[in-house]
Amino acid sequence: MLDHLKLPAAALKLTIDLPAADAGSRYNGILGQNRAQSALAFGIAMKAPGYNIFVMGDPGTGRLSMVSHYLTGYAEQQESPLSYAYVENFENPREPVAVELPSGEGHSFAKDVEKLIDNVLATFPAAFESPSYQQKKTAIERRFNQRYNAAIDLVDSKARAMGVALYRDNDSITFLPIRNNKALDEEQFTLLPEAERDAFHQHTEELEEYLGDVLLELPQWRRTLAEEIRQLDSDTIKLALEPLLAELTDKYQNVDDVITYLAEIEKNLSNTISDFLMPSRNPENREIIAKRQMLIEQYLPNILVDCKHDAAGAPVIYEPHPIYQNLFGRIEYVSDQGTLITNYRRICPGSLHRANGGYLILDAEKVLTYPFVWEGLKRALKAGKIEIESPYSELGINTITLKPEVIPLNVKVILVGTRDIYYLLEELDSEFNEMFRVLADFDDHIKRTPDSIGQFVQIMKQQARDAGAKPLTDLALVRLIEHSCRLAENQQRLSAHVNNCLEIIAEANLLGSQTGASEIGKAEIELALAAREQRNGRIAEAILEEMLDGTILIDTDGEAIGKVNGLTVMDIGGSSFGAPARITATVHPGSRGIVDIEREVELGQPIHSKGVMILTGYLGHCYAQQFPLAISASIAMEQSYGHIDGDSASLAELCCLISALTRTPIKQGFAMTGSINQYGEVQAIGGVNEKIEGFFELCAARGLTGRQAVIIPTSNKRNLMLKREVVDAVERGEFAIYAVSNVDEALSLLTGQEAGTMNAEGQYPEGSVNFKAVARLKEISEMTSDDDKETETGA
Repeated sequence: MLDHLKLPAAALKLTIDLPAADAGSRYNGILGQNRAQSALAFGIAMKAPGYNIFVMGDPGTGRLSMVSHYLTGYAEQQESPLSYAYVENFENPREPVAVELPSGEGHSFAKDVEKLIDNVLATFPAAFESPSYQQKKTAIERRFNQRYNAAIDLVDSKARAMGVALYRDNDSITFLPIRNNKALDEEQFTLLPEAERDAFHQHTEELEEYLGDVLLELPQWRRTLAEEIRQLDSDTIKLALEPLLAELTDKYQNVDDVITYLAEIEKNLSNTISDFLMPSRNPENREIIAKRQMLIEQYLPNILVDCKHDAAGAPVIYEPHPIYQNLFGRIEYVSDQGTLITNYRRICPGSLHRANGGYLILDAEKVLTYPFVWEGLKRALKAGKIEIESPYSELGINTITLKPEVIPLNVKVILVGTRDIYYLLEELDSEFNEMFRVLADFDDHIKRTPDSIGQFVQIMKQQARDAGAKPLTDLALVRLIEHSCRLAENQQRLSAHVNNCLEIIAEANLLGSQTGASEIGKAEIELALAAREQRNGRIAEAILEEMLDGTILIDTDGEAIGKVNGLTVMDIGGSSFGAPARITATVHPGSRGIVDIEREVELGQPIHSKGVMILTGYLGHCYAQQFPLAISASIAMEQSYGHIDGDSASLAELCCLISALTRTPIKQGFAMTGSINQYGEVQAIGGVNEKIEGFFELCAARGLTGRQAVIIPTSNKRNLMLKREVVDAVERGEFAIYAVSNVDEALSLLTGQEAGTMNAEGQYPEGSVNFKAVARLKEISEMTSDDDKETETGA
């Protein structure tokens, strides 16, 4: 009479016919996710401040692919952003100046300035060697020499009258005595009479005083000479620079920042040329390469960001490593004789600079992990400007010598992260919702429709082509769809984690190459899935061996009281597998209630303990309406040495408890899973496929008898995507799967006896399992009541 609970083989696995697999033709690089796509489109189109986007979902669901694919197409239609460069601030080198240029003209401007430098080197010092310059300079020097010589001639005339010779050696003037029209040397002078020597000394003092008088204005003459030569140099430099700068000024006449910088270059170049490029003022005789490098370090713009002419549209930047320096830029240093120095040429851009005027994609977890990044990002978005600074300056660690001018920031930030991170930010950061007002929520599962299947098929084919894999057959695609539904644990859903299927294609391609296959068929997909299971299956295999050799006690035949086979799922690393576990229960008179041994030893987690506590509610509701519920019982999951969570064993625990209570044996060829409520309704659980397969593998290893089966909740039928060997065994009648909706159906299957349905008077049919349960509980209640009375009498 319970045959209607047995599931046919066709219900154990999704069946897809080939026409359905090829249905649908729309493909945009992502599987489903209509909600997320519409949210992303809205966030990108909204230009108001604060409408940055948080893309929420699990890794592998195509979050980054969809964002990149959509942004790339959208950004191509946008205007290219402005270019920015840093140049020397000649008045305060510690604060480099930002120069704003039209899009794509940054490197062109740098080349123009570099050409200007080359022209300057070609012009100077040659400009000072021209005949015109030399004539003017000679005339200036001649006027000075004439004035100077005239003064010296006056002194010379007076000296001759006194019999003293004036001797000039460059700027040095000395006086010598004369005898017979010949100047005497030191030795000859000492031979003169003392009177003559004294007279010479007296004349010399008089002449030196006169020399001082006539050369009193010599410093002024020298200043005039220097000023006239300096003015000549300045006029020569200006005259030579004008044609060099005129071309640049005309070319960039509409770019205010460039015109301002060219004017500053013109003013500063005069000093630089005078200091380093004058023929007579270059004692170090610098090589041309050194001169050029010096000019480049001083004048060549440091192009921070510049769009290429062939890359039209707004930039789309993904920063995989968003540390502070990579995001906001940095200033590099060089060591000069043990001292760290820097200048505007060593300012390096960050991702915010490259994405300015476009879109920046960041991993939310990394942004929160790296120091100072999250606060810095919020500060930049709120202020609307990018400031390059050391993140450690607030800690009092002075590591920066430059303070570059800030650059206006206009960027749309897209954070990609999990649900946990989103809700964490929403709860702990009051500014988060103000700056990231758009949520693009990615589903974990996609409804299986002809359209979504078509998208899935095209994604698989496209990725296989892009990866250079062999072509996929229709049967291979059907098998991948089945695998995706198994990952989703739903016959009507595809898993949004398409990366898993793409990995299977790559592995199948390798295995197919080793076997010489010309295409990837169903056999290659099955081989790849089996190989992956074998690689990750060491622990599952070890547990199965321990069950087979009796180390772990699990019966798959016979009957027993107070023992039932529960089903568990273990997630270890990248593998997930099911394993049966024996559940036992004991009942004895008392009023302690149902004791969960796992909870008592602190191995049972809250949800598992909740499931056990629900058993008391069920017993009271179904059996103890006419008398107090007084029972002492212990329930344990045998040979369990780790933490246990989840309430999927509560159905098995209840059936085991009723078996122990009524002393009704349970068929050990059955295993069961399911959660219950206080009214005995069986509720859905997770991991149903792995649980069934775990018990099936044990039964198959011991030998299928046709009396072995698994009981699952009816609401889990849509989640069945079992392996082919399980489906074949069911089809042959060697194994069975039953779906139950309440506890009574499960009890009837396990015991082979009628569970019994309560009539209008609240009574169960005599001889039924529920009737035995009521009778036994009433007996225990009376025993407990008598014990209490005896205790009171004795007292």
